[in-house]
Amino acid sequence: MTETIIRSAARSLGAGDAVLAFDVGGTDTKSALVDASGTVLGLRRTPTPRDPADPAGAIVAALAGLAREHLAEAPGARVAAAGVSVPGLVDERTGMGIFASNLGWRDAPIRSLAEEAIRLPVAFGHDVRAAGDAEHRLGAARGYGDVVVLAIGTGIAGSIVLGGHPYSGGGFAGELGHALSDPRGERCACGAVGCLETIASAGAIARRYTAASGTAVTGARDVLAAARAGDPVATRVWDDAVEALAEQLARLVAMIAPEAVVIGGGLAQAGPALFTPLGERLDGLLSFHRRPALVQAQLGDDAGLLGTALAARDLAAALETGGTP
Repeated sequence: MTETIIRSAARSLGAGDAVLAFDVGGTDTKSALVDASGTVLGLRRTPTPRDPADPAGAIVAALAGLAREHLAEAPGARVAAAGVSVPGLVDERTGMGIFASNLGWRDAPIRSLAEEAIRLPVAFGHDVRAAGDAEHRLGAARGYGDVVVLAIGTGIAGSIVLGGHPYSGGGFAGELGHALSDPRGERCACGAVGCLETIASAGAIARRYTAASGTAVTGARDVLAAARAGDPVATRVWDDAVEALAEQLARLVAMIAPEAVVIGGGLAQAGPALFTPLGERLDGLLSFHRRPALVQAQLGDDAGLLGTALAARDLAAALETGGTP
């Protein structure tokens, strides 16, 4: 199994049960063992396997192999549970992967398959909701009870925390990237027309600039650099993205009134070039509403894995007390 050991250590989760955590992505899977002190051990990245005939089975088999490796490297650890997070539509209550276009499954019983393969209780969830929970409990959203966490990269995904608890809506909540922004816009990969992520994702910014200018770029960072250099096409594409994002946030503020909106992913690396105009435009769209703080995410690529480990610890603690997580 080809793998990359990740040298940069993730932050400690603090004392608690030792758990395994697996953050499954469309390209790579991040995994680690979190010991009883909260130290993240053996953090690594491995290619996510693909098997069109049995996509869920292939991934679960790979997780079982990774579990054996992590346990062999920490023979003294008494692991109480495992966490598995995946992209797509996820129902945490039933343990089902409802749909994942990039992984190829529909209605896959991921949790039960993983429990059988890993031989541990498994906390199963959505990768971005796990990242949002980690930002809420360990990162930029600490201290806020009502929070929206957005990951803006190739696409846009979100996580909603209300009253200090993640809200999943049966697996369908948080999909701000697929909220309608332009009814006459581009057709989205999801099949709808004019979704926010066709305008405001990092991938869309690069694609729209290339189409409008005839100049190929490698990413949104190149478009921002061109805008700063005075390129009017780049400026328009960047401003359109900020405007679309601000409008969707204004709608979100009117509906659920979050105290904070935490933004991570590649686009957040623009820093003030994103947050300053976004805040100004949001101020112009709001009136009596509670204006949320706009905060840059803190946990980076570790957020999903840390949130998955937290879910595994929550499950272990619930099982110890005879309750439910």
